[in-house]
Amino acid sequence: MDYNRVFVSKVRRLIVVFALFSVFLGFRTAAFAQADSVAAQSHEVSAPAAHGEEHGKEEKGFDITSFIFHHISDSHFFTIWGHGDHGLTLHLPIILWTDNGLVMFSSSAFQFDDAGKVVVEKNGQRFAIAHNKIYYANAAADAHGSYVSHVADEKGEEKVTNARPLDFSVTKNVFSMLLSIVVLVVVFTTVAAGYKKRAGKAPKGLQSFLEPIILFVRDDIARPNLGHKYAAFMPYLLSVFFFIWLNNMLGLVPFFPGGANVTGNIALTVVLAAATFLITTFKANKYYWGHILNPPVPWWLKPLMIPVEIFGMFTKPIALAIRLFANITAGHILVMSLLCLIFIFNSIAVAPASIFFAVFIGLIEFLVAFIQAFIFTILSALFIGMAVEEHH
Repeated sequence: MDYNRVFVSKVRRLIVVFALFSVFLGFRTAAFAQADSVAAQSHEVSAPAAHGEEHGKEEKGFDITSFIFHHISDSHFFTIWGHGDHGLTLHLPIILWTDNGLVMFSSSAFQFDDAGKVVVEKNGQRFAIAHNKIYYANAAADAHGSYVSHVADEKGEEKVTNARPLDFSVTKNVFSMLLSIVVLVVVFTTVAAGYKKRAGKAPKGLQSFLEPIILFVRDDIARPNLGHKYAAFMPYLLSVFFFIWLNNMLGLVPFFPGGANVTGNIALTVVLAAATFLITTFKANKYYWGHILNPPVPWWLKPLMIPVEIFGMFTKPIALAIRLFANITAGHILVMSLLCLIFIFNSIAVAPASIFFAVFIGLIEFLVAFIQAFIFTILSALFIGMAVEEHH
């Protein structure tokens, strides 16, 4: 076999894959730039800019903050291309539990409004949406056409004071989570059937692709941190690893069902971290609790160390939640900030450099998507391992 020729062939394939990824990410960034820039500019115009005298003048120029937060925030619809009636949009269902019972309708009823200027009447009740949250609408609009009331807090930021129904709506993040669950169930059911059917034989197809990753989680994450007890926690570790990884990757897809910043949502990362905390707490043995409630330090230090150890129980899951949230959100913000250079300088000459660096960071995000899933999983295994470790 000519190994040099095989090596050159693999390098060529790698270059082709890299080129395809670059084109893909360039298309992705252009799509998001086109949709989000229009949304940010329309938000500038339609937002209630004068709920106080200090907001009486309309801001001029490109609003970079609205551009970025429109991209990373949750929403009741998927913007596949364009914006509003001039683009392709998938509206998601609104599900509310109100004083008069269950209310359901499509988010298209709000007509892309996010400033409380459109009222939807259902089941004898009136609803308005502002800042991606649904409120009971006022009987009449204010001077700026909004059916929700605003009040300035101590920092001068305006907050809506209207009451809210219980909101069980399917948003972008919820839809993406449900989709990832369905995908993972189908994929691993197929892989499990493959193991059962081809017992003792070499893996094929999807099984051959996932087996090295499964073995990586088992041999490099679970066994080193959990020892001989690793098998009991493998289902959780595999679920967390693939769930985070898949949602990180979905966040990089330009069209439906992509564009959802699922793992950049602090609510999701807190729930995942809470799951690790509950497993660690309820599976912990007497040696773990003994170390916390009776730390091996001189007696006069115990009153100081016991609160520190108890506080440390809660800082571990908090660090898990914040680390995943911050890293994923930072990647999205960095890419969108690079794209904003085109609109800030208002020059097409900046576009090549802006797109090049956005594509470069986008490629790094593919690596970060895996790394963050790995870090969350290995730290979860480490914390659980500390709780179930046998006394030496």
